[in-house]
Amino acid sequence: MKKYIVCIFLFLLATVSALAWLQDRQPVAGPEKAEGTRRIVAYNVGVFSKYQTNSMEEVAELMRELGADVIALCELDSCNRRHDSFQLEEFTRILSGEKDSWQYHFGSAMSWAGGAYGIGVANSSDIQDGFEIKLPKGEGHEPRVCVVTETEEYIIAAIHLDHKNEDVRMEQARIVTEQMKSRYRRSRKPVFLCGDFNAVPDSPTLAMLSEDWTVLSETAPTYPADHPRKCIDYILVLKNRAEYEVVKTEVCTELESADVRTVSDHLPVYVDVIIK
Repeated sequence: MKKYIVCIFLFLLATVSALAWLQDRQPVAGPEKAEGTRRIVAYNVGVFSKYQTNSMEEVAELMRELGADVIALCELDSCNRRHDSFQLEEFTRILSGEKDSWQYHFGSAMSWAGGAYGIGVANSSDIQDGFEIKLPKGEGHEPRVCVVTETEEYIIAAIHLDHKNEDVRMEQARIVTEQMKSRYRRSRKPVFLCGDFNAVPDSPTLAMLSEDWTVLSETAPTYPADHPRKCIDYILVLKNRAEYEVVKTEVCTELESADVRTVSDHLPVYVDVIIK
């Protein structure tokens, strides 16, 4: 009888533990997203190792909680001595799970440590076209690149401007603007420019960009993530013939699935838009 009671007790304990585990594995609901919107995220992920050895799983979980539809990612390694994996490919594979639903386009800013370093776009929609715009650099500065992708509904470009010199940033922004206007000024698709601009809202770089672009995103501080003091991450849209509606924007300071203060040195910013 005692053995029978012990077996029942152990069975009940295992059942309770299993239920608790399943409850912990349920998807966490993030900020509410209105039906019909596209959630665009700009996120400098810091090669997924600014404060941790590897924060990729946590960042992917954050993006799932957030309900991201497309993500412009800055600071990615590709098969170099610091990280021997192709980070953007690995990240989209984690996001997709078994569905194989996320696509990506990577742009190498420079060859580095036997591989490459750059930026990219991860998209839950089909990418119909993609290309890179190589950008000038200041002497002794890192090379930069802009990655452009197009879907059936919109164009999204990821950018990471120079972090040392305002004049260099402005020249990089000017070249991107000229090329995007040349291609998409008459387009009816919205053209989003997202990423780490390394420029505060009242900077000459943002003032110049505002002549041809509209800043859609919240301008609350995005950097550094643990004690944010300045906004340098944005989502802009080109002034063309597109029709859209901004529903919501937010800099994410707190999410349940992981600590946004420790997975990168930047905070993610998103914009919800309805594309008409």
